[in-house]
Amino acid sequence: MTVLSPMRAEAYAAYLESSVAGYAEDNIAAGRWPREGAVERSRASYLELLPQGLATPDNYLFEIVADEGGPIVGVIWFAVETRHGVRTAFVYDLEIEAAHRRQGHARGAFLALEQLVAALGLSSIGLHVFARNHAAQALYSRLGYVVTGINMVKRFGERG
Repeated sequence: MTVLSPMRAEAYAAYLESSVAGYAEDNIAAGRWPREGAVERSRASYLELLPQGLATPDNYLFEIVADEGGPIVGVIWFAVETRHGVRTAFVYDLEIEAAHRRQGHARGAFLALEQLVAALGLSSIGLHVFARNHAAQALYSRLGYVVTGINMVKRFGERG
């Protein structure tokens, strides 16, 4: 059974560096950002969203543990957001370590997350998924998530 354990302070710095780099690469691959300045742009996004790191109010960062007492296989981060008087959860990040992918850990993390969100009295869980991430889209669909919008772009010329 997959368990969510609050992220340890000593794990946060490594998480932040890895996630900043990964988010920059995702945005480059999606064609949203040029390579030049992407890491800086990504870091600014993380610092805006998590200005107090693990202590940022209404943000929950967890290590995903394979089983009670088992290895840490990934991380998940969500924030509580209030829009139009409705409190919801928004998943900002999910990462399963490469060696542990395709073993049900992401699914287990989301099932555990649903229990946390319900306990907090939140009405829904939202997330963003990059268009090229077909495996994640399939997982979210199997878990009951539905598409609420689609961003589209038409490119002109070359981007770095």
